[in-house]
Amino acid sequence: MNKVLLSVPQEVTNLHSRLKGAGFEAYLVGGCVRDVIAGRIPKDWDITTNAKPQEIQALFEETFYENEYGTVGVVTGSDDPRLKVVEITPYRIEGKYSNARHPDEVKFSDTLEDDLKRRDFTINAIAYEPDTGELVDLHGGKSDLERKIIATVGNSDERFAEDALRMLRAIRLSAELDFAIDTKTASGIANNASHLAKISRERVRDELIKILESNRPMQALYVAQKLGILKYIIPELEEGIGASQNQAHSYDVFEHSLRTLQHAADKKWPLDVRVGALLHDIGKPATRQWSDEKKDWTFYGHDVVGARIAKRILIDLRFPKELIERVHTLVRWHMFFSDPDKITLSAVRRVINRVGTDNIMDLLNLRVCDRIGTGRPKEHPFRLRKYMSMVDEAMRDPVSVSMLKIDGEGIITLGERPGPRIGWILHALLEEVLDDPTKNTREYLETRSKEMMKLPEPQLQEIGEKGKERKTEEDEAAIQKLREKHHVH
Repeated sequence: MNKVLLSVPQEVTNLHSRLKGAGFEAYLVGGCVRDVIAGRIPKDWDITTNAKPQEIQALFEETFYENEYGTVGVVTGSDDPRLKVVEITPYRIEGKYSNARHPDEVKFSDTLEDDLKRRDFTINAIAYEPDTGELVDLHGGKSDLERKIIATVGNSDERFAEDALRMLRAIRLSAELDFAIDTKTASGIANNASHLAKISRERVRDELIKILESNRPMQALYVAQKLGILKYIIPELEEGIGASQNQAHSYDVFEHSLRTLQHAADKKWPLDVRVGALLHDIGKPATRQWSDEKKDWTFYGHDVVGARIAKRILIDLRFPKELIERVHTLVRWHMFFSDPDKITLSAVRRVINRVGTDNIMDLLNLRVCDRIGTGRPKEHPFRLRKYMSMVDEAMRDPVSVSMLKIDGEGIITLGERPGPRIGWILHALLEEVLDDPTKNTREYLETRSKEMMKLPEPQLQEIGEKGKERKTEEDEAAIQKLREKHHVH
């Protein structure tokens, strides 16, 4: 008997003990066993048992059972989101798969062996008995973990014909774990690629998101293309294969897109930036033309065309509307002009206005990824750093009378007549608030306004002008800090 000691959370051992105490077999199984053996933190925990669903439910206070496959969700009350619900599933035997996704029927079994042989990959077909330390590994999963190999349980063609999504899952796991796909398993994917057309776009999207959020999305999508399944995920990407670009680029459109995506993953940037990175040049093949004048390829309007294509792709994959709009914005405006020697602060403000303050930093990060994707080694050249400084400057909270809790109309209601005296009072109040922000209350400013209203005009003008000078000093100091932040003094 193969015995090991694996670290298992108390919430899971409590459920296991309850099943065992009632006279049932119970094993941890699947991804949680795989991850613990590999030294990773499991995203969730699963138990398999010879107890039937009704027997499982009878043992626990809070459960739910809303599926055809026998899986019972047990609510543990844990504060850890990965342990709030633990799924317990009876040993199963699956019937034929007529839709390349789900078995036509599921029968409960009395043996763990039956349950393990129906699973997708060897590394997911390892069971663990916490009480005895027994590791049940009937298909060589532990060896494949050590060799860093993704291999199917049994015949690859049969496994992928049963459930076509397993092909995409194999590629996703290879990206998440940095494992290679076994030769026979890879052949099985190539042989059965067309079955992916039967899979719902929502399920394809879910696996694609996991690929994009992994550490190695470039590797995964490259393998997907080589094995013939990328055309069932985002076929438009393949149009970039062999589409050479202008002299500023070292790679064709396809490889450039993957490298841009990979840099977004390397920087741990969020999903919308990663999707934008992958699709930012999706319009290039459609707009690619040779210029005799430039003796080079041109892609005029690829940002406009690409934004439309990207939106269509994401709608087809059933992505959330908010993400679709954000990516559409990133692709549409990724060619923004950023030469700080030729652009004005007002032009930067217009870019921010177009893309929105929520998107501007993502757009700048996409530009960084785009640069690295061309083969240029420098992530933040001086011009881009200067532009980032200008964005910060354009978005900076203004040091102005608008920040005061009183305005000109408020001073008029206190009895001051319209005229230049109001501006002097406001700037004098601003100087006080810059010195002590706690003074920025309606009550204090009204009291001080009434006092200043009694001052003769020359004296009021003098303190008002001092306030203006102070505002200018504060502005200049703040802008200097922003430039130091971006190393563009």
